[in-house]
Amino acid sequence: MANRSSHLRGWIWSSPFLIGLALFTLLPAALSIAYSFTDYSLLDPPVFVGLDNYREMLADPALARATLNTFLFCLLNVSLGTILSVAIALLLEQRLPFSALARLVVFLPTLVPVVAGSLGWMWVLNADQGVLNRSLAFLHLPTPNWLGDARFALPAIVLVSLWSIGSAVVIAGAAIRDVPPALYEAALLDGAGPVRRLRHVTLPMITPALTLNIIMSLIWSTQAFAAPLIMTRGGPQNATLTYAMHVYNNAFVFGRMGYACALAWVQFIATALLVALALKVLSSFSHTRPAR
Repeated sequence: MANRSSHLRGWIWSSPFLIGLALFTLLPAALSIAYSFTDYSLLDPPVFVGLDNYREMLADPALARATLNTFLFCLLNVSLGTILSVAIALLLEQRLPFSALARLVVFLPTLVPVVAGSLGWMWVLNADQGVLNRSLAFLHLPTPNWLGDARFALPAIVLVSLWSIGSAVVIAGAAIRDVPPALYEAALLDGAGPVRRLRHVTLPMITPALTLNIIMSLIWSTQAFAAPLIMTRGGPQNATLTYAMHVYNNAFVFGRMGYACALAWVQFIATALLVALALKVLSSFSHTRPAR
């Protein structure tokens, strides 16, 4: 009787979350699966079309460009973000003067809303009056049209995304501080220099933290939407059109909710497969921490 009463109280206290999960996550997900097999304009009742939406993806040139852009964005953002976060974390852990202030400065951009940050970067990257191009002109260097030139637009979006790696730096820094000092002492006795200590001690021991950062960055990168939408609207010449933007355009610009739902589910499955592959690859580099 006591167990039954305890279980009942648990269900009652959990009910707000469970109801919210059912209404705002599970039900929309189920409806999107159903709509992915229909022609649905949001204004008219959905019409069942079978697998036509999925077949259309094979001949959609905008989808091919969006997929390529998203792949390049993921590749650059995940790789550069991981390298930069580890480098900054290593630097901050050297106990240099003002390291606490530097850690705060690195983390602050993560607190800035994406919209506000994107608007600020639009001013920085403005081709005529932007701070970056004015600085380059002062140094007599070329001043690219960062957001208006198809060659530079996507790298500019990657630069904006790298601005907010503070969380990854904090996680990497915590992992570095947790490396047993005895391992560094043993490496020093073996004559290992800074590079060898980094390669054979630090990086293997912080692999779990790096795995977390890489997976989170990968998931976020496959869903890149706000920054390119605000800064370039996917232009110029679809150079910054991402997969998530293509889903949004079909759903709310072109009024093709059925096709957008199909695109969204393909994105979900592809992201899940990428994460599973990344976990499998990264697990081969993982090391078990020695007991202290």
